[in-house]
Amino acid sequence: MIDAKTVSELRAMTGAGIVECKKALEEANGDLAAAAELLRKKGIAKAGSKSDRNTSEGLVYAYVHGNGKVGAMVEVLCETDFVARTDGFKELCHELALQVAAMNPLYVSKDAIPPEVTEKEKSIYAEEFAGSSKPAEVVEKILEGKLSKWHSEVCLLNQAFIKDEDKTIEDVVKETISKCGENIQIKRFTRFAMESTTQVPG
Repeated sequence: MIDAKTVSELRAMTGAGIVECKKALEEANGDLAAAAELLRKKGIAKAGSKSDRNTSEGLVYAYVHGNGKVGAMVEVLCETDFVARTDGFKELCHELALQVAAMNPLYVSKDAIPPEVTEKEKSIYAEEFAGSSKPAEVVEKILEGKLSKWHSEVCLLNQAFIKDEDKTIEDVVKETISKCGENIQIKRFTRFAMESTTQVPG
């Protein structure tokens, strides 16, 4: 059984997604170094090392649900116009816009959340344990878990992919990075919805 801590360690080492890390560890019988080598051979580990490379090209992509009541626009960046015109990059943009329309995230990533918003959210959770007899370190771990769950709801990169809940959107982006060989960044997004409708893409 591969534990979450080992998967996290491999992610930190390689920049690969959770699903790829878990598969590599299973294939390597839990050997961290061997799993990292497997990911490098597959080209997946390279995705993390590209994150600091300049992105000055890309696409603004729009999606409108069939009922015309819900839509989204995403601005996705890459390094070259060549990659921006590929089917793989366009498919990623489509999936991201579909995700935004369906799941209504508020931020691209945790880093985009204003500190005061995070603190307010944390204080709301902390109030649940006011006067609790639980040790402070236990309460802190519970709060971290609640914040992590909140991030998975409001941050696009942390959300579970609507077409495969075993992956996060960050995993989907990294898979495309490994295939195209370029850094990809989600710059921003906007969601539009008619106030009279609650229907979203499925």
